[in-house]
Amino acid sequence: MSSRWEGIDEFVAVAESGQFTAAAERLGVSSSHVSRQIARLEERLQTRLLYRSTRRVTLSEAGQTFLHHCQRLQDGREEALRAMGDLASEPKGLLRMTCAVAYGERFIVPLVTRFMAHYPQLRIEVELSNSTLDLLHEGMDLAIRLGRLQDSRLVASRLAPRRMYVCASPAYLEHYGRPHSLSELARHNCLIGSSDIWVLQQEGRELSQRVQGNWRCNSGQAVLDATLQGMGLAQLPDYYVLEHLRSGALVSLLHAHQPPNTAVWALYPQQRHLSPKVRRLVDYLKEGLAELPEYRQG
Repeated sequence: MSSRWEGIDEFVAVAESGQFTAAAERLGVSSSHVSRQIARLEERLQTRLLYRSTRRVTLSEAGQTFLHHCQRLQDGREEALRAMGDLASEPKGLLRMTCAVAYGERFIVPLVTRFMAHYPQLRIEVELSNSTLDLLHEGMDLAIRLGRLQDSRLVASRLAPRRMYVCASPAYLEHYGRPHSLSELARHNCLIGSSDIWVLQQEGRELSQRVQGNWRCNSGQAVLDATLQGMGLAQLPDYYVLEHLRSGALVSLLHAHQPPNTAVWALYPQQRHLSPKVRRLVDYLKEGLAELPEYRQG
């Protein structure tokens, strides 16, 4: 029984070049071989795919439809072969990535350093920045971002959870009282990090609440230290506060208004075939973050 694939490569080569001779040269076979294969293909399909003239070959209506599907089949076949080749290939060459400064220093860079020890042919450049860099414009292979995603041109892979807590020290609450509603936030000293907008939730809807206070610093660790010292309320992600919530050094507040869970994301430019170096690093980061105490105790 003839293979169902026979004649497809020949048909696509003729359709794309418009000539049997050019198609034969492209495939490295004879023109008569190309002609026989296409004739057998048309016979199997019981359909005329090509109109032949002395100078040019044109597609029938059925041939145009069939060409579209055949090109997709060829692309899929090549994609499968490349994927299988990548399974056996080691990450190598240059990988450029970016991450926020504090999170990158604390979590990502140590994991990246451990990852590199396994692949001596790999070079990695990490740019720590609190600005949202354009991966395509900057030539970046990978970005680690926190919270909610904005750029639809990028493919996202979830690395870890990220939950935000409003909290304060017991000493602050004893002196100033505990807020029970969002309207009461205005009566409290709110410690401000990189933004004076806190994302909260009210009746199932996300709410952006502007807060105010007498202290501000664009460092999560500095906000945490000030909160532990009883200076005010703060909104911080889980990996800063879980240990202190468990020990009682901090108290979680406004549970009903806690925002929907966000996440830590790996983002990379849209492409059908992800390179081995990026794919393996993303997998390594996901596994590595899951093993860290800050995430295990969540």
